Amino acid sequence: MDKRMNLLMFSGDYDKAMAGLILANTARELDVDVTMFFAFWGLFLVRDPDKMTFEDKTIYEKIMGWMTPKGPEELPLSKMNFSGLGKLMLTEMIEDNEAPKLIHFLKGARKKNVKFYACKLSVEIMGFKPEEFIPELEIIEAKTYLKDALESDMQLFI
Repeated sequence: MDKRMNLLMFSGDYDKAMAGLILANTARELDVDVTMFFAFWGLFLVRDPDKMTFEDKTIYEKIMGWMTPKGPEELPLSKMNFSGLGKLMLTEMIEDNEAPKLIHFLKGARKKNVKFYACKLSVEIMGFKPEEFIPELEIIEAKTYLKDALESDMQLFI
């Protein structure tokens, strides 16, 4: 097919991350090459909660790391979160319908060789270290991402 899809993941919301990963997994099933580029709040989706560190960080970076979601399962909903009650309801509805959770879509995308990239400047500003992310994530400059996006058949901003 030789088709390419590019998703820029800016949101750190559970439902938006799920939409992006559903599209990425489905596109891979259609033999479409998929690139996901994570910037700012979108970085929380590819953050590995078991690899977080506070070493060699400024006070602001430590506070940011402490106060923000520690991976995909901690992402809030974009609407009707209600201090986590809305997300609890949604995840129970997902289970009731025997549908995959966000973490399953992320694992699927990793297995299906979706390309994962992080915005270098976003990583630096947010105070993350490269080792705090999933191993498939490569940190690149925005210029490199844009070159890839310009060559894609479809670009989406989530």
